[in-house]
Amino acid sequence: MTRVLCVAEKPSIAKAVATHLSGGRYQSASTRDAHIKNYSFDFDFGPPWGRCSVTMTAVKGHLTTLEFPSDYNRWEYPPPERLFDAPVYTVIPKDNKNIAKNIEDLARSSNLLIIWTDCDREGEHIGSEIRDAAKKGNRYIEVKRARFSNVERAHILQAARRLVCLDERQVDAVAARIELDLRIGYAFTRFLTLNLRTLGGPMSQLTISYGSCQFPTLGFVVDRYFRVKNFIPEPFWSIKVMHERDGIKVNFNWARHRLFDRMTVIIFYERCLTAKFAKVMKVKEKETKKWKPLPLTTVELQKMATRFLGMTGQQAMTVAEKLYNKGFISYPRTETDRFDKGMDLKALVRKQTQDQRWGQFAQHLLDGGFQQPRQGKHDDKAHPPIHPITYASPSVLDDQEKRIYELVTRRFLACCSEDAKGAATDIEILYGEETFTAHGVIVKERNYLDVYPYENWTGTVQLPKFTEGERFEPTEAMVTEGKTSPPNYLTEADLIALMDANGIGTDATMAEHIEKIQERQYARTVERGNRGATQAEDDEDDGSPATRGGRGGQRRRGSRGGGRGGRGGGSGRGSRGAIPANRGAAEGRTRKLQQLQSVQRQHISNHSFGTVMQEPAAVDGTSSG
Repeated sequence: MTRVLCVAEKPSIAKAVATHLSGGRYQSASTRDAHIKNYSFDFDFGPPWGRCSVTMTAVKGHLTTLEFPSDYNRWEYPPPERLFDAPVYTVIPKDNKNIAKNIEDLARSSNLLIIWTDCDREGEHIGSEIRDAAKKGNRYIEVKRARFSNVERAHILQAARRLVCLDERQVDAVAARIELDLRIGYAFTRFLTLNLRTLGGPMSQLTISYGSCQFPTLGFVVDRYFRVKNFIPEPFWSIKVMHERDGIKVNFNWARHRLFDRMTVIIFYERCLTAKFAKVMKVKEKETKKWKPLPLTTVELQKMATRFLGMTGQQAMTVAEKLYNKGFISYPRTETDRFDKGMDLKALVRKQTQDQRWGQFAQHLLDGGFQQPRQGKHDDKAHPPIHPITYASPSVLDDQEKRIYELVTRRFLACCSEDAKGAATDIEILYGEETFTAHGVIVKERNYLDVYPYENWTGTVQLPKFTEGERFEPTEAMVTEGKTSPPNYLTEADLIALMDANGIGTDATMAEHIEKIQERQYARTVERGNRGATQAEDDEDDGSPATRGGRGGQRRRGSRGGGRGGRGGGSGRGSRGAIPANRGAAEGRTRKLQQLQSVQRQHISNHSFGTVMQEPAAVDGTSSG
């Protein structure tokens, strides 16, 4: 009988896979690591291996690390630029030596190694580390890997019978990233720290660490902070026209929106009053819809958790990992926003019918309301969008797990529903020589909004009947005055959106970089406040990803699907913005730092730093240095 060694990326996955493959009939044995167990059982892998004797064990993430020789660890010598061509070597940290020895010993009596790491680039590299440890015990062992995206029993059994080879290109990509992170992180940390310590004062004792993703992230925070600090409000004026008909007050918006010259606005306003009557130039009625959301990705999960659940992105990912390890949701690290057409989504919907909050909505989908989810443009070819695998009763989840599971499930059910439908009316009038418009919507079918409290179709009203060519005297016309308002400080959701748009980090590491700049006291969060509340409708839209999409509204009571969905509210993470830490002292040193920058640029041009600094964002990850 063939002896098979299976190794998972974490102990919880090892136990889950062993349970499914053995049907719950396995023997467990402790190892020299307190968190790792070996599970023994038999399993039929199908051709060509057939029924095999299996031992299942695990690692705890990366098994090895990369280091410089000890004589390169001094701050003063050799100089930072030497670190770019210094030798590096792979070592097994002390905490992992017993884990590696366990794999090596088990491999001696095994014919086949099956790697059960996460199906992403990082998992592929961890798989290569497991392979290297196994080959120390048995250089001839055959190596395969199982590709899986959740720990549902049927999916695990299928993965065990469809084994593939490790993707060496992904292994090499991660190895290159790890080495670049080490060299760039150490070199620039040493370079910055040694130069900034010459400023004296508090700087003389600080270590200024550099990370190729950490620094651009901090740059977004600093840039927005100075945009807010240096913002100079400008007064503006506008014309407001209101007409009441059939008990409905209709506000018409000026086509010019607003002007920054008061006398010009007064002249336009007087011409309107002189005309006295407004003429209806156009009435346009059409069917409209509000699109249901795309399937859930890692980036979108983090943004929604910070906006609506009061969590940090890192907290959301930790909770999602726990739900994944328990088999309740699919793998939570994915860039894919489109479901494979072969997936039986109705079967997943059927599992949610027993819930008291959204079970009625799920049953409605099965009774004819089901629609295929929208197809996004992103597919990482490794994992499907995040979705519920099986039903999780609230009694088996802690508070944070309940909220993340609810978010994932409601998003999935919304994806499988229909778009919200309504009728839109646009009216254009000519008052004097000025054009004004009004827009109204009647929501006819809420559809996905009944189960998805993170969005709503609000801010519009039903308009009374107007006829093209008719003339009427507006009920009210007046000049309004306001001031432009500064943008808000960046929330964590804003930062994640900016990092995603600029290719900083990966979907799985963005939250870590944001947390790191706070841990290292480069940035901190404060209440964003309410800037220019009296002129909220006139706040400037700066066009950044932070100002687009994702706004939620409260759900109407009594509509199908039930429950409030756990919105974070005004006190959540979404109301807090990031600013540079110790900014007062930093601003006082601005001139000295500018002088130092010119010295640094000259120093960089004389060494090999120039080509490295041009593309720091291309490095996927960061290093503490």
